[in-house]
Amino acid sequence: MTDPELIADPYTGFGRLRETAPVARARNLDGSPMWVVTRHDEVRAVLDDPRFANNPLSVPGIDSDKRAELLVNMGLSEEYVPYIADTVLDTDPPDHTRLRKLVSRAFTVRRVSGLRPRVEQITADLLDALPDHAGDDGSVDLIEHFAYPLPITVICEMVGVPEADRPLWRRWGAELVQMQAPDRMRSALVEMVEHIRGMIAQRRETPGDDLLDALIAVREEDGDRLTEKELITMVLTLVIAGHETTANLIGNGTAALLTHPGQLERLRRDPELAPRAVHELMRWCGPILGTRPRWATEDIDLGGQRIPQGEPVMAMIVGANRDPERFDDPDRLDITRTYETRGEQHTGFGHGMHYCLGAALARQEGEVAFTRLFERYPGLSLAAAGDELEWIPRPGLRALRRLPLRLGRD
Repeated sequence: MTDPELIADPYTGFGRLRETAPVARARNLDGSPMWVVTRHDEVRAVLDDPRFANNPLSVPGIDSDKRAELLVNMGLSEEYVPYIADTVLDTDPPDHTRLRKLVSRAFTVRRVSGLRPRVEQITADLLDALPDHAGDDGSVDLIEHFAYPLPITVICEMVGVPEADRPLWRRWGAELVQMQAPDRMRSALVEMVEHIRGMIAQRRETPGDDLLDALIAVREEDGDRLTEKELITMVLTLVIAGHETTANLIGNGTAALLTHPGQLERLRRDPELAPRAVHELMRWCGPILGTRPRWATEDIDLGGQRIPQGEPVMAMIVGANRDPERFDDPDRLDITRTYETRGEQHTGFGHGMHYCLGAALARQEGEVAFTRLFERYPGLSLAAAGDELEWIPRPGLRALRRLPLRLGRD
C-alpha cells in the first residue's frame, strides 16, 4: 500500500490485482492477515453486507480493539481514545442506526441546499484572492489557497465554529493523521475535543441556529438524544471528514480536467454538466482509494474465497470504480457519463449503511468550485508537468501535496 509505484499510479496496480485476484489475501503492516477486494461487485457486497463490521468488537470472540491499543501505545490517554476510535464511522447496528438517524434529523438536505449562496460567495472571495498568493515564479498552489480553504470554511460555518478558530481546525486536521508524529497527533486530538466541549457548553447557555445547535436539540420520539461524548465525536467527524475529502476531490479533479482539455472544454461550454462532472471525477480520480477495514463477523464466501471470521477486509474503491465489467471504457475520463444522484454506480461516496452523510454537500461544493474556477480563470494551466505532481503517501488516500497553477489572464 505504500509502494512508490502504487502511490504514483494506483489504477494500474489495483487494476492488475482486480483482473488476477479480485479477492486477495494480503498482510497488514504488523504481519497479521487481511484481504484486499478490488472488483466492483465484491466491493459493493462488502460495503452492503452487515456481516462485515466496522468495529472489530462486533466479531464474536474478539474482546480487544487493536486500533484503540495502538493509540494507547502511542501515548494517548484512554480518556480520549473513544473520540477517534468510536465515532459513527466505527459503529455497527444498532448503535450506528441510532446515531445516523439522529444526525440525519439535523444534517438535512434542506440545510445543505440553503448553504448554496454562501458556498458561491466563499468561492468567489477565494478566487479573487488567488493572485495575491502567487509565488516568485508566478504560480499559485491551488491546494493551499482554494481547495482546502473552501470546504473547511463551509463546514465550519455550518457547524458554528467561530471564524477566528478555523485556522486551528485545519492544523488539527493535518496533525490528527500524523501517526509518525504521535506527540502532534495526541495534542491535536485533545485540543479539538476540549474546543468542541467548550462550544457545546457555550451553546447550551446561548443557543443559536447552526448545525451544532441542531445536534444538541435533536431527539427521537422516545426522548433519545446524543450524549456529550457522541456530540463531540460527531462534530469532530463532520468537520474533519467534511473538508479533507472534498479538498482532495477539488485538487484531484482540477488536475484531471487540466490534463484532459477536451473534457474541460465541454464543461466550459456547458456548465450544466457540472453535476455529472463531479460524479465522474469521484469515479475516475476520487480522494478515497480504499475503505477502513471491515471485519468478518462469521466465515463469509466472497468472490470465490472464504473470508474467515475475525479477519479484516479492505474494499478498494479505486479498483471498483475502474472495473470494465461495470463501466464502459473505465480508464477514460468522460464527464458526460450519466449518473443518478442517488444509487450511483460508482462507489466514490461509499455504499450501503455507511454511504457518505455529507455527499450532497461535497457534490455541491465540487459543482461550484469547478464551474467558478474555470469561469474566473479561463487561462488556468498547470505550472508543472502532470507526472511531476507529488502525491501524499498515505494508504487509502489519493491526495496531492501541492497543485501549482498559473492563473493566466482573467
